[in-house]
Amino acid sequence: MFAPWLEAFPVNEASDADPQVVASQPSGVLDRIAGLAVAIAGCALVGMVAVQALQVFARYVLNDSPGWTEPVALILLNTAMSFGAAAGVHRGSHFGFFILLHVVPAPVQRLLTALSQSVIAIIGGVLAFWGCELLLDGLDIPMAGAPLPQSAAFAPMAIGGALMALFALQRIVRAYAPSPLIEGSP
Repeated sequence: MFAPWLEAFPVNEASDADPQVVASQPSGVLDRIAGLAVAIAGCALVGMVAVQALQVFARYVLNDSPGWTEPVALILLNTAMSFGAAAGVHRGSHFGFFILLHVVPAPVQRLLTALSQSVIAIIGGVLAFWGCELLLDGLDIPMAGAPLPQSAAFAPMAIGGALMALFALQRIVRAYAPSPLIEGSP
């Protein structure tokens, strides 16, 4: 497929080192949430491009740039990044050093996977906590140029961080779950 990272299919989680492992579980709630996160990130990205195009057109053609385009583009950028990062954690397509996983025994693979996913879960939890904190702290401050609270830009970070933590915890559970059979094995 042209863009496999856009698919919202169940993740083959039994082993990061063996791509031939077939997922045995049907698509669940978290898979649907990850698909929704990808859709939201995609819509935010398209929306950001549209808002920026409007801003450029209004500034250079009409010589009258609206003030709301920059803060709205910032919110859409935060949404695309946060939800896209969460979906990347769910799919296992985030940045990582996976070479070591290919050369160590299966128990060490599970341990390293759990360790890296624990770090991701902690980072996601910190993003969620401080994103909520910043969101709540600035609700009464108006945003310059847009009829939104100043802290609206932190809402996607809080939600995306919570999703990152949730998806990382799911990957930890799947790392220690019994492995599904490899296709063609007895």
